[in-house]
Amino acid sequence: MENGRKKINVMLTGYNGKLGRAIIEAAEKSELFSVIAGIDINPAPINLAFPVFMRPSDFNGEIDVIIDSSHHSIIDSLLEYAKKISVPVVIATTGHNAEELGLINEAAKEIAIFKSANMSVGVNLIIELAKKTAALLQGEFDIEIVEKHHNQKLDAPSGTALMIADGISSVLEQSPEYIYNRQPVKKVRGGNEIGIHAVRGGTIIGDHEIIFAGNNEVITVSHSAQSREMFANGALSATKFICGKPAGLYDMKSLIGEI
Repeated sequence: MENGRKKINVMLTGYNGKLGRAIIEAAEKSELFSVIAGIDINPAPINLAFPVFMRPSDFNGEIDVIIDSSHHSIIDSLLEYAKKISVPVVIATTGHNAEELGLINEAAKEIAIFKSANMSVGVNLIIELAKKTAALLQGEFDIEIVEKHHNQKLDAPSGTALMIADGISSVLEQSPEYIYNRQPVKKVRGGNEIGIHAVRGGTIIGDHEIIFAGNNEVITVSHSAQSREMFANGALSATKFICGKPAGLYDMKSLIGEI
């Protein structure tokens, strides 16, 4: 209990992944959250204090919220389950395609959904800084985004890199073209481009750098993740935020606005 408040009972999908395990550790340190069920296609017990299942529907207990740290491909069945039992969902996964994003938007008409490609408050702050910088410098500076992650990460570029690019694009007068690979075409860089580059190696947790390159000067905005604990804490902050909210789609900007 925290100040006499009831604990928030959490179902955690993808508990056996890197972020899932970090969320478990963060929840154990908190008096506000209790993970009472874990969902994973590889339901290894790993000495957990809660039961584990392969599908959400296999669990018969009562939960207050679902945290999804699994894989974007399960979002359909996960949302159907969440709507059936009328609980909010915190989506901490990336890589959703257009169809999956459509499912999320539709489900948000019935339940509260918190979705962010990155659960770090710091990352979301640098996005706001990058947007302000781009708005001031547009037309005068070339913009490049470089993201670095560990060698086991599946998607490239990262969801966060695309989130940064989309944020910058939203403040530009003309929609830019995203360029992911300059190798196939030998030509001078266009003025209305955002270059997005992915680096994969070692155990890098997550580094993002936005480069504004102008005539005789370069401005950079960057963020480096030192551990997954900050992502886990962000996911739990989102969980606390979303409980009790009406149906709708929420994000880190919604949360930061209440801090």
